[in-house]
Amino acid sequence: MPQVVRSRIAVLHGAHPAAPLPRSFRSLADRAAVEVLHRAARVLVASLPVLTDRLVEALYEQEPGYRAAIDSDRAEVWQEVHHSLRHNVGSLIQPREFRDAAHRTSRWIGEIRAEQGVPLDAVLHAFRMGGAMVWQDLVDETARRDPDDVRLLVHVAADVWNFVDEHCGIVGDAYRQAERRLSWRRENQQRLMVAALLDGTARIADVCEAAAMLGLPEQGRYAVLAVASAPGGPQQQDPARPPLKLPAALSPDGPPHAAPSLEPGGRPQDAPSTAPAPLWHTGPDAAFAILRLTGGPGDPGDPGELHAIADALDAPAGTRAGIGSAVDGLAALGDARRLAETALRACPASGGTVVLDEHLPDALVVSSPALGSALADRVLGPLDRLDPSDRDVILETLTAWLDADGSAQRAGARLYCHRNTVLNRLRRFEQLTGRCLTRPRDAVEVSLALAARRLLGP
Repeated sequence: MPQVVRSRIAVLHGAHPAAPLPRSFRSLADRAAVEVLHRAARVLVASLPVLTDRLVEALYEQEPGYRAAIDSDRAEVWQEVHHSLRHNVGSLIQPREFRDAAHRTSRWIGEIRAEQGVPLDAVLHAFRMGGAMVWQDLVDETARRDPDDVRLLVHVAADVWNFVDEHCGIVGDAYRQAERRLSWRRENQQRLMVAALLDGTARIADVCEAAAMLGLPEQGRYAVLAVASAPGGPQQQDPARPPLKLPAALSPDGPPHAAPSLEPGGRPQDAPSTAPAPLWHTGPDAAFAILRLTGGPGDPGDPGELHAIADALDAPAGTRAGIGSAVDGLAALGDARRLAETALRACPASGGTVVLDEHLPDALVVSSPALGSALADRVLGPLDRLDPSDRDVILETLTAWLDADGSAQRAGARLYCHRNTVLNRLRRFEQLTGRCLTRPRDAVEVSLALAARRLLGP
């Protein structure tokens, strides 16, 4: 709370100033001023409770930043003000004895007010209000005793206000240091909470606290985005944290045109302040973002919302991104992360974005790599006995035909060959593998085998 006096008073108690003044009337006036100051200060010491009451009331009326603290615990604020004034006024009489204690008090006040969220401007204003009130009481008491002595106080006025400024600096430094510690602690707690939610290790009892801490509804629709660089591709500084531009769909409360540029682990660089930013967690192999979706629990929401997010992602070449299925509630984010990891494994090795709901057959394959590889060997193994170029032509034709929904005409157009050429290659595949592409069961197995070969390799 307000600190009041230091300065040249110490000089008159034995210390030597850096630039001593000439020995003249001024030094005599200083000595007389100190005597006047001591007399008035002793009166203030005797009436500290009354002075404290007045200052607390003035703070309540004139400083809105303190109003909530006083309403919450007036006795605690009163004790703080009284403690500070006791050291301040004591510094007028015994500057050496009270200097360190006054500094400690100022630092403590800066720290405690930062923790309570009182604005720094309000704390500094309170210190200056206290300094002004103490100074005015000194002048009033001196004038009551002997009006002629008031002129002597002019010789210590600059020292009083220099002391107030010094302690405002101490308070400001302590406040900012505490604020940095609190900010780091909050960010660390948020990181740990996001990691626990995505790992599925958060306790159900902690989900409500997590919702308040992260500014997210406990019950709502969420999905998780997983991002990683392509294996063997060009690496960023941190391959698990590629820069992305995320669309406004990630922030349903934000304006429709908002598309903040984000760095995983950070906050938006140019997002409007009203648009909530996705929360990131960086793992050893990928970065994960919590996506808040439209709709509430049990609400299917917009079925195209995840697809719209994927279409709007602006990722560098070689970046792989997977978007898992939507889940209900923060407590289900562990499941959402595992779904996003499955979608990421279903991404092509060269990069791209996969929405899990649109690639469920591929997800089945990558969810059980051993079974996927076994299926590929069983269905496509006979082709491996061919010349590699011949084998690749058959596999390319088979893939194009399946992508064309079984149309030889469209597959031929895609491959720049006649439809009969496509049909001939398909018949050869059937002869080599013993599969019949018109039989639904065989067609499903062939499709899954091709997916396994593409995603898992030979």
